[in-house]
Amino acid sequence: MQSINVKPAEGKLGILVVGCGAVATTFMTGVLMARKGLAKPIGSMTQYDKIRMGRGNEKKYLHYGDIVPMAKLDDIVFGTWDVYPQNAYQAAMYAQVLQEKDINPVRDELETIVPMKAAFDKNYAKRIDGDNVKDCATRWDMVEALREDIRSFKAKNGCQRIVVLWAASTEIYVPVDESVHYKLSDLEQAMKADDRQHVAPSMCYAYAALSEGAPFIMGAPNTTVDIPAMWELAEKTHMPIAGKDFKTGQTLVKSGFAPIIGTRCLGLNGWFSTNILGNRDGLVLDEPMNFRTKEVSKLSTLETILKPDAQPDLYGHGNDDDTQYYHKVRINFYPPRNDNKESWDNIDIFGWMGYPMQVKINFLCRDSILAAPVCLDLCLLSDLAARAGRYGTQRFLSFFLKSPMHDYTHGEEAVNHLYQQYTMLKNGIREMGGYEADEEID
Repeated sequence: MQSINVKPAEGKLGILVVGCGAVATTFMTGVLMARKGLAKPIGSMTQYDKIRMGRGNEKKYLHYGDIVPMAKLDDIVFGTWDVYPQNAYQAAMYAQVLQEKDINPVRDELETIVPMKAAFDKNYAKRIDGDNVKDCATRWDMVEALREDIRSFKAKNGCQRIVVLWAASTEIYVPVDESVHYKLSDLEQAMKADDRQHVAPSMCYAYAALSEGAPFIMGAPNTTVDIPAMWELAEKTHMPIAGKDFKTGQTLVKSGFAPIIGTRCLGLNGWFSTNILGNRDGLVLDEPMNFRTKEVSKLSTLETILKPDAQPDLYGHGNDDDTQYYHKVRINFYPPRNDNKESWDNIDIFGWMGYPMQVKINFLCRDSILAAPVCLDLCLLSDLAARAGRYGTQRFLSFFLKSPMHDYTHGEEAVNHLYQQYTMLKNGIREMGGYEADEEID
C-alpha cells in the first residue's frame, strides 16, 4: 500500500440541491433519519459496499470509509433551490413518497431547509408553474446570482466544502452546438448575450458551482456538463464532473441484463422498454420536447453494450434498415402511481440456429427510493474526488449514471456495462486509497 494523498474530510459538507421535490426530500429525510439511527441508508454503496484490497494472505474487504477519508453523514448540511417556496418538510409531505411516521422525527430539521429562489426558464419546463423564481435579465445574471447564493450558504452554515446536485426536472432537449458549446469563451459570450436557446438554466447552475469550487452533479438527462465548454471549465477550476441522469430503475436493469446477453453470445432482435409514473417528473416528461431529452439518455445505454459492428450476426438485425436490433423507449404519465414507477421490458432474443426466445422484466420500483442513495453516493464521492485533487471527468462515477461522460469529440464511447463500471468504481477508490488497480471481479 502507498500513502493516501487525499485531504481529510474536515468540517461541514454543504449539499445544495437544485429542486426540492420527491427525490431531493427523500434524500434529505433519509440522511437526517439515518444519522439519528432511525433508518438505514440501504442502497448506498458508500455506506454498505466493501472492496477487496490485496490478494492471498493480504486479502481483506473494506468499506469505502476505511480506504479513503469520506465525509460523514453527521457533517452534511442541506440547502436547496426550487420554483416552489415550500420548505423541505412541506415538500416531503406533498411528494407522498415517505410515510408521515418516517418524516416527522426530523420535521424540525426539514422545516429549516427553505428553498432559495430558483434560476428558472419556463420554456425549458412548460409543465412547471412556480413563482419562487429569480428575476434575472440575462443568463449571465443567473450565474452571478447563483454564485452569490453558494457563497452566502457556505458562509452562513460554516461549510468547508460545497457540492451542487441537480435533482430538478428534465429540461427540453438542447442539441450540442459547436459555435456555443465547444469553447468556454463562446459559452460565456452566449450567457452574457442572453442566448436562451443554447444556454439552459442548468448550465448556469453548473457554471456557478464549478466557478465557486463546488463539484457539480447532473441528475437529469439535460445537456449541461456533457459539452466541451464545461469540460474546459472543470479543468480550469480543478473541479470534478461526472456525467448525467441518475441510473435508478429500468436503465440499471438494462445495464446489468444486457451484459448477460452479450457475454453469453446470444442474439438480440429488439428491446422494448416502457414506463408509467405519476410524479412531477412524469408530468414534465409528458411534454414531447422534455421526453426527447430523456429518450436520448435511455437509448444510449444499450447501444454501447451490444454493438452490431462488433457482432453483426448477433446484433445486426431487427429494424427496417436491418442494421441493428430494434430499440424503443417509452414513458407515460399516469397520475395514480405517483412516485411508484412501473417499467416493463420486452426483450426478443435468439439463440442456436437463430431460434427465437423472449425475456420479460417487470420492475415495480419506487423512483425516489432508488434515487436517494445514488444522490448520497455521488455527493460523497464527488467531494472525495475534489479532495483527492481529481478534476474534470470522473469516469469512476459512471456506475451511478445513465449517460456517463465521454469525449465524443474524439470518438470515445461511454462505458455502460454495469460490471465494467463497477470495476472502474472500485479502482477509483483503490487508487485514491493508495492501492493498486485490479481487474478481478469479486
